Amino acid sequence: MKVTYHGHSVVRIETNGKIIWIDPFITGNTTSDLDASNVKADVILLTHGHGDHVGDTVEIAKRNNALVIASAELADLLSWEGLNTHAMSIGGSYTFDFGKVKITQAFHSSSYIDPETRTIIYTGMPTGILFTAEGKTVFHAGDTGLFYDMKVIGERNDIDLAFLPIGDNHTMGAEDASVAAEWLQAKQVVPIHFNTFPFIQQDPHAFVSLLPNGVGKVLEPGEGIEL
Repeated sequence: MKVTYHGHSVVRIETNGKIIWIDPFITGNTTSDLDASNVKADVILLTHGHGDHVGDTVEIAKRNNALVIASAELADLLSWEGLNTHAMSIGGSYTFDFGKVKITQAFHSSSYIDPETRTIIYTGMPTGILFTAEGKTVFHAGDTGLFYDMKVIGERNDIDLAFLPIGDNHTMGAEDASVAAEWLQAKQVVPIHFNTFPFIQQDPHAFVSLLPNGVGKVLEPGEGIEL
């Protein structure tokens, strides 16, 4: 399994002959190394409905006929756009031909804003994602604050790689994320959701310094890890 980071919260997983994306926010992402028009995808996993996570999902999914997996309300909304969707809810898991997906809780919000009508559309509960394939487990926390059940997630899952937000303001900051890393007991931890916007400027190396030696790893956009 190869897992690659592409700025903000964008993660690409290659496994079992499939290309899987988590939160493909590319257009307008100042930290991304990608061009959305060239992205290949078999599956897209979404943590919640905010624009900086749904991002280019509609365009990518339509062009590739990709399966989109998201919370029930967000999946329904995207199905109305003509996408092939699979709805899931917190605590549930499903085994697909490319791997197992389990949805965890996250403490944040989730909505779509229509600028023309100034309408805020609820898109279900925000989530984290546990993805397991080839005997390896990747945890993407989505956007979240620190919560004690991360300890339970760590106790019940053998996590090889965790992606944790450190930007503060809208999510955990570095200190809370370091506690999350301790509770999750992940073998490797990569910081995400920082430096994309002025109000989430953080030093990812300072975060890594809070973790045990060898656990934290800063990935530049386009850099990956083999599991």
